[in-house]
Amino acid sequence: MGYNINEIAALAGVSRSTASRVISGNGYASPEVRERVMKIVEQLQYKPSAVARAMVSQRTYNIGVIVFRETLPIVSHPLYSKLIDAVLMQAEAKGYSIFLKTDREMSLRSTDYLLEQRVDGLILISRLRQNVVDYVKKFNVPYLMVNGSTNDPEVIHLVSDDEEGGAKAAAHLHGLGHRHFLVFAGPQKHRSHNLRMEGFKRGLEQLGGVETLEIVSSRDSTFEQGYALMQKHLEWFSEGRVGALVATNDMLALGAMKVLLEHSIAVPGQASVLGFDNIDYAAMYAPGLTTVQVDTASMGRDAVDLLDRLIRKEQDIPQLNIYPSELIVRQSTK
Repeated sequence: MGYNINEIAALAGVSRSTASRVISGNGYASPEVRERVMKIVEQLQYKPSAVARAMVSQRTYNIGVIVFRETLPIVSHPLYSKLIDAVLMQAEAKGYSIFLKTDREMSLRSTDYLLEQRVDGLILISRLRQNVVDYVKKFNVPYLMVNGSTNDPEVIHLVSDDEEGGAKAAAHLHGLGHRHFLVFAGPQKHRSHNLRMEGFKRGLEQLGGVETLEIVSSRDSTFEQGYALMQKHLEWFSEGRVGALVATNDMLALGAMKVLLEHSIAVPGQASVLGFDNIDYAAMYAPGLTTVQVDTASMGRDAVDLLDRLIRKEQDIPQLNIYPSELIVRQSTK
């Protein structure tokens, strides 16, 4: 049979409010009382109704996650998949369930759907338009943004230090003696690709002595695009010039490196190759890809923790949360 909280309290010999505090974990109860209540809960295999919890606490313990990305893949993207995994694991640890939506058009439909589910808060991943932010604000739902940017000073951001990562990439390759650089720059409207490019250029400017810096803009950041771009610029390395190829993400870099290897251009002998993100494929490739790591695990965990604090109406939550970039040196630049 199903038991309710009043029956649990009566069997444990405590008040209903005391039983509720023990079961919810909110509020004080002596160790003796807690043990008595939990013993009854275990014996009866009591599970509080989600609807009842929501009515009492005015919370659903659901979080909405929207990934804004115009091109496929989305959830299976090597970077976003790690980020989403971290969000899912931390949400489970915090007692939240996740509603996950993807949005390729940056419309309001995904936001509407999650608000209809009465989520306690929203995690917005990647770049989005100001109209989405303005729309969310109207409903007074706690939210934050991960791996994206907006000029709105009220938005809480969790971002990697991509500009620092670009500078580290420049210092590494310059230190190896490279003075000729070919860059495949992913969509510059995206925060990460833009800041990586800017950080790399500024790093080279400060180091000096650069003889060649050719920047090729890319409409997207896929493996296929990196492969296609390298086919068009193969003579850059095949003419016997030793140089460095930098791509603003690993998928571009891996696609380009495949073309180099197919044409017997030694990596790193004739060409050093460097990417960004440290996706799993970067270590699996031969030669292993040197890359700048993004701490997606910490960003995903902290996104849930910070949103939980917003939901609880805590104060002094940092607006801008920046995660350092780390250079991972592998065979492609050794």
